[in-house]
Amino acid sequence: MPLTVKEISPAEHLAFVQQLPSASFLQVPSWAGVKAEWGHRNLGWFDGTELIGVGLVLTRQIPRLKNFLAYLPEGPALPWNASADRSVQDLLPPMLAYLKSIGAFMVKMGPTVPVRSWSAATLKAAIAEGTAGRLRDVAPDETFADGLTLIDQLRGSGWTQQADTGAGFGDVQPRYVFQIPLAGRTADDVFAGFNQLWRRNVRKAEKLGVTVERSDRAGLAQFHPIYVETAHRDGFVPRGLEYFERMWDAMTAEDPDRIRLYLAHHDGVALAGTTMVTVGSHAWYSYGASADAGREVRPSNAIQWQMIKDSIEDGDAVYDMRGISDTLDESDPLFGLIRFKLGTGGQAVEYVGEWDYALRPSLTKAFDLYMRRGAIKKSVKNLVPKKGG
Repeated sequence: MPLTVKEISPAEHLAFVQQLPSASFLQVPSWAGVKAEWGHRNLGWFDGTELIGVGLVLTRQIPRLKNFLAYLPEGPALPWNASADRSVQDLLPPMLAYLKSIGAFMVKMGPTVPVRSWSAATLKAAIAEGTAGRLRDVAPDETFADGLTLIDQLRGSGWTQQADTGAGFGDVQPRYVFQIPLAGRTADDVFAGFNQLWRRNVRKAEKLGVTVERSDRAGLAQFHPIYVETAHRDGFVPRGLEYFERMWDAMTAEDPDRIRLYLAHHDGVALAGTTMVTVGSHAWYSYGASADAGREVRPSNAIQWQMIKDSIEDGDAVYDMRGISDTLDESDPLFGLIRFKLGTGGQAVEYVGEWDYALRPSLTKAFDLYMRRGAIKKSVKNLVPKKGG
């Protein structure tokens, strides 16, 4: 029987996600409340009367046009695995037909299906040898058949992928992420996997009296000035405090423990802050900030270690440090994104990335030209921050 796609309620969407081991936090209903400048639709995939998948579609109308861009960040949440006996040809045409019927001219999506992974040990060896410029130049420790199959099926079905910029940032959401597997591991196990510098910095922070505590919504007022300081130092445009307050309100209304705020203090002064988001058994380091002052007491290492320990205590299977560049060139400014995370002993993971489908080719071409001029590129790129996820 062919699948059907139709709109569902946020409650139905959330109930389905809660049955999954995990789904991206960009695909839970509350994310629509965070992205208030976008419209949204909650879609359900049905096999007869059985709901088998969901997708949060963010919509943005283009100036002077009635049609809109449909974007499923890190979604949809569908049975992509080959064992589910559903191919792209089964899963996606019903979605495309529905979105076209309501005015979409283009669909962008980015399923979180892994393609390859590299252990920290493998990458450290490659960096030491100096022969690999990018992740793809290094033989992976694991290759995932489902991911490779999905890429082949997407290409064969008319989906296209934006050219990689050469830094792994060809997509809106990161194609390459860094994760620490936690399933079956204790805090001692994970700590033993840290490199010497990470272990030393965590111990130094503890010895010098750095304290890390979970805060509440009111703590965002302490977090935000540090975040703005980080933005000025690292050269990105900061979001306003109201964005984080909206994120907190939307996500905690859905689940009181969906988002957490951590603050690291030394001598009574907040030196670092982070947000962590959890869906199912997957925890993400979302936003991070550190002050210029006090970096010698290593508050960033201390706050990461606390989040990792809390994730282990909660029974999470993965602690996700979010995006990295795929460069392994130590002279590249983007190398710092992976250098810090490599020290945790985790693994780099490549997803299938983001894919586009032109429902109305003429409008899609016009949109691409508009994007190249930069008229709305900023608003699309800012769906989720580059810093800290």
